[in-house]
Amino acid sequence: MQIIDGKAVSAAVRDRIKTEVENLKNMGKETGLAVIIVGNDPASKVYVSNKKKGCEQVGMNSYEYALPEETTTEELLELIEKLNGDTKIDGILCQLPLPRHIDEKTVINSIAPQKDVDAFHPVNTGHIMIGDHSFLPCTPAGIIEMLKYYNIQISGKECVVIGRSNIVGKPMAMLLLQNSGTVTVCHSKTENLSDVTRRADILVAAVGKANFVTADMIKDGAVVIDVGMNRNAEGKLCGDVDFENVKDKCSYITPVPGGVGPMTITMLLNNTLTASKNNM
Repeated sequence: MQIIDGKAVSAAVRDRIKTEVENLKNMGKETGLAVIIVGNDPASKVYVSNKKKGCEQVGMNSYEYALPEETTTEELLELIEKLNGDTKIDGILCQLPLPRHIDEKTVINSIAPQKDVDAFHPVNTGHIMIGDHSFLPCTPAGIIEMLKYYNIQISGKECVVIGRSNIVGKPMAMLLLQNSGTVTVCHSKTENLSDVTRRADILVAAVGKANFVTADMIKDGAVVIDVGMNRNAEGKLCGDVDFENVKDKCSYITPVPGGVGPMTITMLLNNTLTASKNNM
């Protein structure tokens, strides 16, 4: 069993991004990411701070817009419209979740597709579906990057994704399919789930339930990718996979923390770099 080290893969990708950002700078093109945060959600604040650090690390300019909890949908749309037209901003990211009174869908749809570095806009979602994308959703893109880094073959393999969210499950299935995997998507209504997961050469767990995937659900020698970020009964960070009991059955497995997590912000930086090149 080999542990997939997300930090090592992330560092390698960030080195490449840093070089490319510097090359653009030498050609007179600065790269800028605008991050909008509404309200005081503590987890969101941590994410935004990590995104800022990531930008600094690779030489990008980061612009933070911290808005009060009572900001209206209209006020937020006004800011986004301004950023859409600002040439020094290549990427715009609106930190989710937004306060309940704000219409999330309208906000996502108002970000110019060429600046939508989260790849949530329906236009970008459509491009992912047909395989001619500029941007990829950060977590699934990070997973593909990790598989490639470890020379794990996707082509021809049985791939099972547990979870069908728009942010991870669905785009993950599309990317595995584009890499010639044979893909099954499972969810809360799937019957005999463990019969399906036991067929998987590559299993991606994105359900948001602590230790949901147990050893009896895994085929010997499978590659197991754990997207979960949960707290167990003791308050300790853990994934969707029962790591201790599953690890001895796998050929490769991602830990939590230190697996998929570090890749997500790295791929956001990669999308911002792409936006910057397209904005030359």
